[in-house]
Amino acid sequence: MLVYPSANDLSTAHLRHLSQVLATRHREIGSRWRRLTPRRQALLALAHLRCGDTYAQLAAGFGIGIATVYRYVREAIDVMAALAPTLDEAMVTARSKAYVTLDGTVLPINRIAADRPYYSGKERHHGMNVQVLTDLFGRLLWASPALPGATHDLAAAREHGIIDALADAGLRCRADKAYQGAARNVRVPFKGRRLKRGRRRHNTTHAKIRCLGEQAMPTLKSWRLLRKLRCSTNRITAIVEAVLALHLAVASG
Repeated sequence: MLVYPSANDLSTAHLRHLSQVLATRHREIGSRWRRLTPRRQALLALAHLRCGDTYAQLAAGFGIGIATVYRYVREAIDVMAALAPTLDEAMVTARSKAYVTLDGTVLPINRIAADRPYYSGKERHHGMNVQVLTDLFGRLLWASPALPGATHDLAAAREHGIIDALADAGLRCRADKAYQGAARNVRVPFKGRRLKRGRRRHNTTHAKIRCLGEQAMPTLKSWRLLRKLRCSTNRITAIVEAVLALHLAVASG
């Protein structure tokens, strides 16, 4: 296999933070020797998450075995996923905001044997449904566990308890038409083509406000692994939570 230099567009803050978390983890479990230092392991995991490099590519680049790459990447993802905020913690943060934005996305996956629950008719590909909460400037607050792609956004939001959590916190929320009928505090655009002037004006204003919140989706998908997930569907929640935790740690630091 040919080996060549590569680049990662993340800042050193991501590498430093993940290195510190991994070093703490190694001390906790009493790990005395590793093929890679915490810093190199962090770089390995970031290359996988950000650039989507395969285990074989990483093994060749770091001079270790594929099985070792798998273990190191999995460990880094699990350690960071454990630091991701819960929905309750996100609600505490969101209480200081004027309102929040709720949106859903279907992360593409490979077609699997049990394809029916994972095929999204709206997106026309197999995937996993993830619900995302952002503030009014499109900054990420929380990402939900992943559900099969055929799950409707409103059904996913209710299953995760997002609608009830927003109501209990007294938060106003902006969302798209998929959340029609969610709750009174969840504002959505009016449906229909021939709307009266007042409703058209409402939809225009709503779209201008909500478009800022939708900037969070490109932020998530700038991590290239999330553009096409080829792992077990059981691992996708941990990957999303790890990406969220890394993003929030650096953004708040």
